[in-house]
Amino acid sequence: MPNFLVIGAAKAGTTSLYHYLNQHPEVFMSPVKEPKFFALEGEKPDFRGPGDREAWREAISSLDAYQALFEGVTDEKVVGEASPLYLYSEKAPARIKHHVPEARLIAVLRDPVERAYSQFLHKVRDGKEPLADFARAIEAEEGRVKENWAYGWHYKRRGFYYRQLSRYYAMFGPEQIRVYLYEDLKGDPAGLLRDVYGFLGVDDSFVPDMSLKHNVSGIPKNRLVHSLLRGRNPVKAALKPFLPRRLRKRLLVNLQGRNLTEPPGVAPAVRRALIEEYREDVSKLQGLIGRDLSGWLR
Repeated sequence: MPNFLVIGAAKAGTTSLYHYLNQHPEVFMSPVKEPKFFALEGEKPDFRGPGDREAWREAISSLDAYQALFEGVTDEKVVGEASPLYLYSEKAPARIKHHVPEARLIAVLRDPVERAYSQFLHKVRDGKEPLADFARAIEAEEGRVKENWAYGWHYKRRGFYYRQLSRYYAMFGPEQIRVYLYEDLKGDPAGLLRDVYGFLGVDDSFVPDMSLKHNVSGIPKNRLVHSLLRGRNPVKAALKPFLPRRLRKRLLVNLQGRNLTEPPGVAPAVRRALIEEYREDVSKLQGLIGRDLSGWLR
């Protein structure tokens, strides 16, 4: 079982953090990046949004299957996984407390408006979001929740971090929780990693390869190329025996990034409306984590 977890937030750099940690010789990371076990234990999700069933195939709800993810552990000092759903899940904190009560917990938080927009763009990028307008997608959110669309469609809801983190602080000591901001990860990734390594008790002088950008949102320049790069196809299958997994990953990430164009920003009126919805939560969050978040309210 893991002794540390990256619990969120979605679209706040957790994929990059997973890959950085996975390179550390004293860290074992689950080969499945997002098992989602503590959010789904014993459940059989039947989500109804576009592409949900395929997207949730790797989700693990059985304890035996979850434990099997860590069978490859050898002499690593720490063992972890990264499931951003844990921060949002109401059930995850109690399940984590039950199974791994001493686990160290890492969260990375992003401006909630930018986070919501990035998640929307992620769905647009993958051809799953039927609404091309962010404001309309936000308006449709509550209806989608009622229709049991998966958590990835909860654009606005997933940004109330004070509400979500409070569940963890109620069950775990503050010494077990480390909270960072997305700005920390983007502005000084090496510094953030040194702090994470210290928190986990591993060699903090290790420097991973941080040259690749992971899970980038954007608008595909060419939909066909995007589908070929992200889906299963004969070309990728033919190359598999000849290229090591790490090299294949690097090549695909690079090509996918080259096929994405920078999207427009959030419309000012939409941003103002969302800021007002988040204002109280952000104000409380500042006190909880001891960080100035006034930039999120502008």
